[in-house]
Amino acid sequence: MLKVKKKYMKKIIQSLLYLSIAMVFFASCEKEEARDTYNGGTAPVFSASVKDSIGLNFNTENNKAVTFSWTNPNYTFASGVSSQNVSYTLEIDTAGASFNGPNKRSVSINQDVDVTYTQKAFNILIADLKVKPGVVAQLEARVIASLGANITSLVSNKFTFKVLPYAPPPKVAVPSGGVLYLVGDATNGGWNNPVPVPSQQFTQVSTTLYELTVPLIGGKQFLFLPKNGDWSNKFACSSTANQSASGGVFGYNFSDNFPGPAADGTYKIAVDFQNGVYTITKK
Repeated sequence: MLKVKKKYMKKIIQSLLYLSIAMVFFASCEKEEARDTYNGGTAPVFSASVKDSIGLNFNTENNKAVTFSWTNPNYTFASGVSSQNVSYTLEIDTAGASFNGPNKRSVSINQDVDVTYTQKAFNILIADLKVKPGVVAQLEARVIASLGANITSLVSNKFTFKVLPYAPPPKVAVPSGGVLYLVGDATNGGWNNPVPVPSQQFTQVSTTLYELTVPLIGGKQFLFLPKNGDWSNKFACSSTANQSASGGVFGYNFSDNFPGPAADGTYKIAVDFQNGVYTITKK
């Protein structure tokens, strides 16, 4: 009988011990919850090192364009100001788009409360906004502070400014004569030079873009010539074997011929000197 009582007493003591541990755990959780209660923060104050316009120029592209800065939002909890790292997102959009434009730029910034751009870097950044080089654009910038998924993000005031983007020099220099020709055994004219015109002469669509729609013979090769009847210079690729038949990178006086499409047909060839690439599209 005594052994049975001891057995039950042991179970009771174990139950009380587990209950005590559980009470301590829940009490600890309640204290932790109270300590982490979010009390709010202050929206960052956003400013720039320029008054209302950002100067950009290719000749001074390595110079500073602008420094954006903002105040710390000072997220606070029941225990005081948070010591956790705040993340920021810099947003730039066209004025009047309310930062909802289809081409809005968003840049993640970890813990710093400022960011500096050179003229070159800022010109590249805003290019994705589809602003036109040589045309003044009205833009807006702001910063959004965040501390975590469960904490409300804080949005700064916006800074409105004007900027005149510039077009960087093309990656491949355009033909000095403003003309471009197609030569090669992928064409009806073969490797004969001069080539037949106007059937193998490109149309200059813009300062840096040339296009030609032409029949091509499958499995053959070609080159671009800046001067008809002259083999002194050419636009080519660095490796025929590694070049795609649908286009790719090209350069001035590169070593190898361009590979043509595998199948006969009519194709549109677009030569983009600004970005140093060409494309071949079947019509």
